[in-house]
Amino acid sequence: MRIVLLAVTGMSPAVLTETVWGLSHPKAGSDDEPIIPHRIVVVTTTVGRREIEGSLFAPRPDFAGLSAWAALRAALAAEGHDLNGRLRFGTTPDDVRVFTTTDRATGRTAEMDDIRTPADNEAAATFILEQVRGLVEDPDKTVIASLAGGRKTMGALLYACFTLLGRDTDRLTHVLVTEPFDQCRDFFFPTQPGGALTHRDGSTRQPTDAAIVLADVPFVPLRNLFRRELGRSAGGFLRLIESCRAGVRERVSDSMRLTIERGRPEIEINGSRLRMAPREHLLLLFLANRTKNGEPPFAMQKDALDALNDFRESLRAEAPTRDWSDWRLTDSLKSPIADDQDIRRALSSLREKILALGGDAAALAACLPERGRFSLDLPAPLLFLKP
Repeated sequence: MRIVLLAVTGMSPAVLTETVWGLSHPKAGSDDEPIIPHRIVVVTTTVGRREIEGSLFAPRPDFAGLSAWAALRAALAAEGHDLNGRLRFGTTPDDVRVFTTTDRATGRTAEMDDIRTPADNEAAATFILEQVRGLVEDPDKTVIASLAGGRKTMGALLYACFTLLGRDTDRLTHVLVTEPFDQCRDFFFPTQPGGALTHRDGSTRQPTDAAIVLADVPFVPLRNLFRRELGRSAGGFLRLIESCRAGVRERVSDSMRLTIERGRPEIEINGSRLRMAPREHLLLLFLANRTKNGEPPFAMQKDALDALNDFRESLRAEAPTRDWSDWRLTDSLKSPIADDQDIRRALSSLREKILALGGDAAALAACLPERGRFSLDLPAPLLFLKP
């Protein structure tokens, strides 16, 4: 099995040398064997690529003319590690892969120098997804992914992609370096040449005093649940996420039983009872009625305002006369639902209460409305409405 280290980096490419060092020097007392990856693949921006070129591959006078990467290889070889066919890495596009975006109007592609906008985030997510997919689909490769570098967004996206596509045999890691070396720009690994390092406070430290710990980040390999969706070669990150969400809702609906009271603001989810606020109950009862009647979902929350307020009036009309304790006659339902913000607040509090139940009951949250779908995504036979 060939081991590939996949990493996201930004302004501090030393996370690469630190991660390689952590892999090759497992924690004392552990059963882990030293690992030297066969190759390294980095996902970054144009700015990150320049940092790699200047920080890792430029000759350094304090390293006797060696680059930081060459010094790392020399140090590992001096310890007796066999580097034949290992640590393949350079500045070619095959090794350093820069985020690419496409201008939809002109169709022209361009490398990204940063991730700033929602469109940049979507492009970066799809780009990382493609890199992960290309590696994990090779059965002869084991992937070790590092989310230590780059913007937090990059690490979060790598984690998401790895959860979607990673296999049981792959690893997700984060590298930890003891203070103050985590703040020393010229620190790469403990046995590096060049003598003492100067910290930003003016003090000096010997690199050999540093400790590097590689932490494994647990992840759930969802590919085991969504093999059909994840096996598709086409489609970007957002489409894949939506496809997996639909799969979650389908699996939830197979085991979900929801009973909604009409005469009082209570529901029962798989045997767990929950009392609702009037507007929360109004919203859930409205969506459940539409599902039972086979009515199509609304595309947006604001599209449902008129129908929701008509339903509110019908509920108030059927309440017992002068029984002001009835939930349908409370002050919170006396005035109309003003706008989609009102709906959003009620939906948010409803989701929080359902999630707080935990267990099987909390799975109902996946069936509540979401962007692009304002409906209760649950089969009608699993819905029970009590008068």
